[in-house]
Amino acid sequence: MTDDPKTLVSTDWLARHLSDPDLRILDASWYLPDMGREGRAEYDAAHIPGARFVDIDDLSDARSDLPHMAPPPEKFMSRMRAMGVGDGHQVVVYDGAGMFSAARIWWLFKLMGHADVAVLDGGFPKWQAEGHPVEDVAPVVRDRHMTVRRQAHLARDVTQVSSAAKLGDHEIIDARSPGRFRGEEAEPRPGMRAGHIPGSKNVHYAALLNEDGTMKAPDQLRDVFESAGIDLSKPAITTCGSGVTAAILSLAMERFGKSDHSLYDGSWSEWGQFPTLPVATGDD
Repeated sequence: MTDDPKTLVSTDWLARHLSDPDLRILDASWYLPDMGREGRAEYDAAHIPGARFVDIDDLSDARSDLPHMAPPPEKFMSRMRAMGVGDGHQVVVYDGAGMFSAARIWWLFKLMGHADVAVLDGGFPKWQAEGHPVEDVAPVVRDRHMTVRRQAHLARDVTQVSSAAKLGDHEIIDARSPGRFRGEEAEPRPGMRAGHIPGSKNVHYAALLNEDGTMKAPDQLRDVFESAGIDLSKPAITTCGSGVTAAILSLAMERFGKSDHSLYDGSWSEWGQFPTLPVATGDD
């Protein structure tokens, strides 16, 4: 793969840069309730040397009833400063599943105006499998000033997505499994209707990954999107269950050079609970 400190870096790249003074590594492991795993406990047991743990549920808008919505800029800035992450740092984010939740934090950094952030390709499983060092102690942290410039065009709300669905002027791309997209599988959160946003198309995030959890090559990624019937000349809106795996689609598009995309932060957790919003099932 081609290492890009603004999108995706390999375990070899991280191993070479591990002692760089302005590198900050974040463990963003987060799991759905039915996965039976706990990110913080896994971090405490073993993590990449120097990594700080970032809690997706904490790094969210506490004023919203929806799960882990993007936080206000001042909260993001405060949390990052407390972790010693700030201006001038190259950030690398990973998770314990390989490629599941790390892209969400990558997207949050982009939303807050920070370009120098990448996801670790293959995550912690690949790092461990290759015999790279791990530790079980948290690093010593010093405050670092962070400047935040929110990039509003990277996020979409329910009104904007509803309009896009009616007008058909965007491609709305759903990262959930085909069964959930078609409405054949129950949603993991109670109270959610089954199905998808009318007019949206399905690219399960797992289709973008190799067997070892690394991301496919840019040309292969483009092929996956085009094979799903997506018109890449249109701007894209990514969505999923709660805005986590949608960010994997956003990362994939960045990898093959498509930059006109945004993320529906409320995703199905918002759309699926309101009876006044239309729902499609099957492959329609």
